[in-house]
Amino acid sequence: MTKPIVALVGRPNVGKSTLFNRIAGERIAIVEDLPGTTRDRLYADSDWSGAPFTLVDTGGIELVEGDPSGANVRRGGEPLSISSASFRREIREQAQIAIDEADVIVFLVDAKEGVTGGDQDVADVLRRTRKPVVLAANKADNLTRGMAAVEFYELGLGDPMDISALHGLGVGDLLDEVVKNFPIQAEEEEDDALKIAILGRPNVGKSSLLNALLGQDRSIVSEIPGTTRDAIDMRLDWQGEPVVLIDTAGIRRRGRVEQGVEKYSVMRALRAVQRADVVALVIDAAQGLTAQDAHVASYALDEWKGMILLVNKWDLVEKDSNTMNEYTRRLQAELKFIDYVPMLFISALTKQRVQKVIPLAQHVQEERTTRISTAALNKLVQDAAVKHRAPSKTGKQLRIYYASQVEVAPPTFLFFVNDVELVHFTYRRYLENQIRMAHPFEGTPIKLLFRNRTEREK
Repeated sequence: MTKPIVALVGRPNVGKSTLFNRIAGERIAIVEDLPGTTRDRLYADSDWSGAPFTLVDTGGIELVEGDPSGANVRRGGEPLSISSASFRREIREQAQIAIDEADVIVFLVDAKEGVTGGDQDVADVLRRTRKPVVLAANKADNLTRGMAAVEFYELGLGDPMDISALHGLGVGDLLDEVVKNFPIQAEEEEDDALKIAILGRPNVGKSSLLNALLGQDRSIVSEIPGTTRDAIDMRLDWQGEPVVLIDTAGIRRRGRVEQGVEKYSVMRALRAVQRADVVALVIDAAQGLTAQDAHVASYALDEWKGMILLVNKWDLVEKDSNTMNEYTRRLQAELKFIDYVPMLFISALTKQRVQKVIPLAQHVQEERTTRISTAALNKLVQDAAVKHRAPSKTGKQLRIYYASQVEVAPPTFLFFVNDVELVHFTYRRYLENQIRMAHPFEGTPIKLLFRNRTEREK
């Protein structure tokens, strides 16, 4: 089930990032800091009153004078003034992106500064949308500013809620209002079809790959409008097995917004990842791995999805007998946090190895649903303890009494120990590596959970 997306919208310096950090820091539910994981911190999976959602911060784009393409300030020049036409146009474009992708929009304004031209521009866009908009007057740190927030009624977006993101005042009431506006989630029908999300930056060849896959003498059962906007789910029969391809070709740069607009594609990418079993990340062989590619990979990890890496346009690479091995080693070094992901070097244009894409995704899904017997798992853990001494602290050593696999998709292992505080992340990583040496679980993350054994369980 996809989570509702809540987008924070507003001009710069109204406190979007502060509010984002306040909500994520206090109510974070799923996202965790794993060593080696790359994240842009633009989004967080959060929860309020039992309602999960994805929070997206739409900040980060600033224009400079004489650079209408949206270049970063670090390239030189002074930021455009808030009153400038280019700056206000940029704000409107950011708001429009959020409108297109979000389920609920939190429009943040500054109670200290009052209504500005930039606020009016955003409000003009938001008033025309059918999306729920919650107006929040931030920096209302005292009674005077809270009372002054009434001037935001003129924006025509309902009652302004006075809050202080910095101090947490009114944030709970704000979230109550946000949750009330979540769309009603339809019950999802059981579907045995393998769902593969095709993700990647513009121009890496996603559309060519999709066309190549659909043209492999396979029968297309139906075209299904997906919950991801501007995307079409393609259902097909692949050698007798049902497969759904989740197309995310709608991820595109828009208008003049060049620098940072890829950040906003996270909203579509997240929806696709949440709906998928396996993520097929497509990269350009000539360009190699980019930061945006690593971000998408981290989304798949955060959602505990299977993953395959498709190096497209391999036909354009000048190579010898060792080129593929060298390329593989470089990618594995750049993606250390998902070094278990299999790679496939393809050319969507020439159809080279395209016929192996779906079978590889099917293999990863099989790995995601693999179970290890309790006896085999505990033998593995005992052997691991012999090879590497368990960590200790203040004279107390970690003891693992027994372990069991409690879930699949992803494979989840529960370890009963004497003290969970003794489980250092390096030993957690060691145990994961030992499990993968015996059972590779290729292409899928695995969960390791630790619980103190109670007296009753001893």
